[in-house]
This record gives sequence, C-alpha cells and structure tokens, in this order.
Amino acid sequence: MTSRSLPLLCRSRTSAAVTRPSVSTSASCSARFAFRLPIQQYCCGPQYRIALSSATSSFSTLTKGPRRYTSTTRSVESEKATSVGDKARSLTPREQIYNVPNILTASRLISAPFVGYLVLHEQHKWALALFAYAGITDLVDGWIARKYKLQTVVGSVIDPMADKFLMTILTVTLSLNGLLPVSLATLILGRDVSLAVAALYWRYASLPAPKTFKRYWDFSLPSAEVHPTTMSKYNTFLQLLLIGATLAYPVITADNHHLGIMHDIGLEKLDLAQFMTYFQILVAGTTAWSGLSYAFLKDAVKILGKDEQLKMKQGRRGRAIIGVTFGSVVVAAAYLALTKDLPKKKEKGTIA
Repeated sequence: MTSRSLPLLCRSRTSAAVTRPSVSTSASCSARFAFRLPIQQYCCGPQYRIALSSATSSFSTLTKGPRRYTSTTRSVESEKATSVGDKARSLTPREQIYNVPNILTASRLISAPFVGYLVLHEQHKWALALFAYAGITDLVDGWIARKYKLQTVVGSVIDPMADKFLMTILTVTLSLNGLLPVSLATLILGRDVSLAVAALYWRYASLPAPKTFKRYWDFSLPSAEVHPTTMSKYNTFLQLLLIGATLAYPVITADNHHLGIMHDIGLEKLDLAQFMTYFQILVAGTTAWSGLSYAFLKDAVKILGKDEQLKMKQGRRGRAIIGVTFGSVVVAAAYLALTKDLPKKKEKGTIA
C-alpha cells in the first residue's frame, strides 16, 4: 500500500486486507468517492476492482475484472419504485362487471345469432320465444341496474350493442325469408350505416391533436355528443314492434286455433296481411324521417371544442355526409319498393 493511501484509510477508521498488487494512487482517490455510498463497487484501474463499505468499515478484496461501476443503491431504488407502482395499481378502482344486469345483457347478445338461425329454418315459435326473452331482459336488466346501482361502463356499451345486433340480424333474416320487404330492410340497414359513417367522421374531425389510432378509439377523450332526435326514439320503438309482429305473423296464421279466434272477433287472414303492409309503410316513413332529421337538425350532434367556426364547419360536413349517403339509400329503397315489393303485394291482394 502506498504512503498516500494510508492517511485516507486511517482517517476513515477502515482496516484493509489487501493482496498484491498494491492499490495505485488512482484507486485511493477513487475510494474517497466510494465511501460516500453505503455499498459501492468501483473500478480502480484497467484490471482491478475495489469494494468498500462504510457501514462495516471493511475493505473486501482486490480482484481482476473489467472496468465498470455498479451500485446496489440503484437496484434498491428500482425495487422501491416497483413496489410503489404495485401499490398504486392495487389502489386503482375497478368495476365489478360480473353482475346480474351485465349477465342478462350478455345473454341477449349471445341469443341474437340463434334467433336468426331459427328464422332462416322457419322455426318461428322458438324464434318468437327468444325474441320475447330478449325484450324482457332488456327491460329487466335496466331496472335492476338502476334500482341496485349496478351501472357500469361495460353495461352502457354492450346494452345498445345487443339491441342493434339483434335488430340487424332479424332485419336481414326476415328479409331473406320473405317476411319483410327488401325495400324496408334496405332502408333500416342503410340508415344505421349512414349514421355510422357520419359518426366516424365527427369523431376524427373533432378529436384533439394528436390524431392517433389509439386516441381515436380511446373514448375517455370526448370529442362529440350525439343526441337522438324525438322521431328517432319513436322510430326505434316502432321498429321493435314491427319485428315482433313480423315474427308473430307466421305463428298466428299457421295455427287453425289462432285463425278461429281471429274469425270470432271479425278478422280474417287477409285483414291481418293488410294491417302488416300498412304497418310496414308506416315504419318506412318514420325510418326515412328519422334518418334525414340528422341531416337537417343542428342540435342532433354537439361537437366539443372552443373554435366555434370550426365546430360549425365540422357539423355541416357531417350532416352533408348523412344527407348524401342516406338520401341515396332512400332513393334505392323507393326503387326496390316500386319494382319488387309493390307487385308482390298486389299479387297477394294486400294492396289494391
């Protein structure tokens, strides 16, 4: 050990066991920095490493190794950060999504493809039973969630999703089975597609920068609010009634007992068919009106932001998208009604 390193070790009250070769001057100077941390490992030279501990006042060994510096203090700090992160995650509030309302809604969502399968295979009684189940659970799950305060974000998403999924499947399958006019099915589905395209535009246009794919689908970043019009609410109710009546129509007309009851109250099968035709015309009118109302009413969509001129510009563009797309759907539905559906109705005698 050199004479310059002895005073440093004496002042630090540290005894050292050193093996040859001796510690150089650069190593003793480096030891002054090493004593400042609880446990340090510091490179002293090209081939030697020194380990010092101020807590135990010990000088471990001089060993050969590469030039490097490592500290257990950093690893302790990283462990503390990890434990703090774990505690923070454990304190993050989580919703209890496994409750009765969400289970009922999920069952309604799962039952939709089975209803469509039964309709295509003309199992109308079972299809009507499943549709009745879907309607009852739609009322019950909302009542339970409100009464017992079981509302969740998941429930607010999958509930309207289940309703729209069921309506779409039934509209397509009933049209394929000949129970629903093609023109009316085109109008119902075209309205939903038109509103979806406009909603995608409004979301992108009103999303604050940066406009990334992740932020686009992050609905915790609100950008626009859609308020259903009054006619849209009435139209949804009438569509549900029409779908239910269309499912019940073959069940009633295929059973002689039901036909006998109708005859007793003064109704015939032709009268019921005419009623369904007029009901379909009514729903076609409300569907067209409700879809076009989003193209003309400025209050239907509220875009969030501070730039009023930009908000007005985005609103006009979105309404123009609905006007063009849904206007084309209305024209196509009218063409199908005049060329396909109306001749069939006249052949059956449901329309004079």
